[in-house]
Amino acid sequence: MRTLAVQTFLTLDGVMQAPGGPEEDPSGGFTLGGWSVNYWDGAMGEVIDAATDVPFDLLLGRKTYEIFAAHWPYADDEMARKLNRARKYVASKTLRKLDWSNSTLLEGDVASAVRQLKQQDGPELQVHGSGGLIQTLLAADLVDEFRLWTFPLVVGKGKRLFGDGAMPAGLKLIDGKTSTTGVRIDCYRRAGAVRTGSFDVTTESTRELYRRSEAIETGSFEHQRPTAAELERRRRMKQEDR
Repeated sequence: MRTLAVQTFLTLDGVMQAPGGPEEDPSGGFTLGGWSVNYWDGAMGEVIDAATDVPFDLLLGRKTYEIFAAHWPYADDEMARKLNRARKYVASKTLRKLDWSNSTLLEGDVASAVRQLKQQDGPELQVHGSGGLIQTLLAADLVDEFRLWTFPLVVGKGKRLFGDGAMPAGLKLIDGKTSTTGVRIDCYRRAGAVRTGSFDVTTESTRELYRRSEAIETGSFEHQRPTAAELERRRRMKQEDR
């Protein structure tokens, strides 16, 4: 099965909107577009080069496709050559014609189409930008790797990588480095389900037991409802406190 990797630039508060310039995506009144520009160094460029030196196909949402298609076919450098010859799969309900070379429009349900792509032979699928598409991929649990570039700033509002529809999942850090400008470049791979636990001490204080009992009665602690025997023990302890 093909690997689907999301490569995303993020602020510390999780915003991925318009890292490259004010005109990239001002929707929702976002005024801080271009927040990544002043953090770039040579090492970051080397990471980008390495990620595109391997065979890859692109999986893009409409907005990112239109931004890329308006630039890369008219550029003349090694990155342009890599992107221009790569196969592009585009998720859009409004586009009818794709002018960029090697571009294919995904038809029907996006999640189903991407699931079929992953099952085919071919190189890894890389998602760049495409915030709306990523939300669909997260909700369908289709992402295998997150290659996250976290920039040292907070913008307060904007489109975030992990929305409310993301499926809970455990991740494993498989690579990480820091640029000279403080940008963290980390790669996470799927690592099964979320594992939960508790830092509760073995013997709780009477006050803590009373707090939990009150939380259960008010419905705010339902997911940790104790046994009937435990509730009876707590009831007796409250009576003793009186």
